[in-house]
Amino acid sequence: MNLTYSQLLKGNRDFRNLFWGQIVSELGNWFNFIAALGLVRVVSDASPAAAGILFACRLLPFAVFSPIAGTFVDRFSRRQVMIWADLIRVGIALMFLLVTSAENLWLAYLATILLSMFGAFFEGAKNATTPNLAGKNGLLAGTALMFSSRFLLMALGSALGGWAAAIFGYKVAFLINAASFAVSAFSVWLIPEAATRESDAAAQRRGDAEILESPALAGALPKTEDENNFKRASFISELKEGFHYTVKNHFALTILIMNIIWATGGGAINVIFERMGGIVFAERENWNPDVAVAILWTASGFGLFFGMMIAHRTASILDRRNSHTSFIGWTLIVHGILFSVGGLMPSLMLLAFFTFVSRAIVGVEYAVQETMFQRSLPDYIRGRISTLDRGAEMTIFGLSSYFSAELMYYISPQTLLVVSGILSASAGAVWFVRQKQYSKLETQSAEI
Repeated sequence: MNLTYSQLLKGNRDFRNLFWGQIVSELGNWFNFIAALGLVRVVSDASPAAAGILFACRLLPFAVFSPIAGTFVDRFSRRQVMIWADLIRVGIALMFLLVTSAENLWLAYLATILLSMFGAFFEGAKNATTPNLAGKNGLLAGTALMFSSRFLLMALGSALGGWAAAIFGYKVAFLINAASFAVSAFSVWLIPEAATRESDAAAQRRGDAEILESPALAGALPKTEDENNFKRASFISELKEGFHYTVKNHFALTILIMNIIWATGGGAINVIFERMGGIVFAERENWNPDVAVAILWTASGFGLFFGMMIAHRTASILDRRNSHTSFIGWTLIVHGILFSVGGLMPSLMLLAFFTFVSRAIVGVEYAVQETMFQRSLPDYIRGRISTLDRGAEMTIFGLSSYFSAELMYYISPQTLLVVSGILSASAGAVWFVRQKQYSKLETQSAEI
């Protein structure tokens, strides 16, 4: 039986500490994002290339370091990784205060790179820890709460960050971001070390048992020594093990491929919101640029939050009907189409409405998909697989952001928005194709 949100939060103090820490940290992150974007726009005279570089600096380091971070958090203390990542980011967040002109804009890029890099380690440790803190019955609620809070704070943080930047200036937002990391570090410090993971040998033994019971995982991992003689492999060997598992495990590879396809269109959202809000509708409807951009991010965040909040009830319905496969595919397709329609809207508020609806649909899809994914992964390798998936997605997301910014010299933001939605929708088609292939593999295995 899946726990409700209130049952998980009231009855699980360790999860609650991680959850509250994330809330504060994510709020600060969105203050930073809106302020950094506005700062770059001001000092670069609204250069699309400068915005594209900022997006790339925000996304690509996360992608590059995610596989390394995943292996790191599977080997060492996840709790310590989260604490140190937060404390280091306190100092990095203050680097933005030194950016005063185009000549030292590189400091903003460097700070963004470092925040992204250490963020990869924090996210890897947090994602690997969450299933252990939430437990099997609390995983759906825990996944939905973790991601829904992130998206709610995308909405609130964007709105508050845009307001703070417009009223108080960018420095206030950067100070809030730095303080948020300190609060997050304290919240993680309250969590006992033992609660963050299973013992290495026990986790390895359980993972091998799961592999032996599932034809889909057969051959995915080499067998290890028994529990009494368990020895840790080298860092490089464990890094390779994560790649090997992903390639051999049909479901893990499906999630990886699908997320990469989605990111080809999804990565353009950074440029779309910055151009549509900060340039197009700021001029057409006389909006403050920072506020207009914040409105679109707010609509996106509230949509994703709403989708995550109804995921618990949706999952119950899907369990009764056994219709997870069709639900994931069709919701991905529909959300992309609706986002494309937003590109045809004549006003900022209508675009915000279609953004909200499309993000609500993909929000509930993601909660269901991610819960299925996390449940399929053994604890001892979860950090590597989840960060590999996230890193690959962010690589494409970052590249898409950068090339989308370059495309702004040749096409309109409205055209880019339509194309972005179509590309994101294609992830649903990929899901259906991969699931059909999996069904054939299961049939063949049964016949053998």
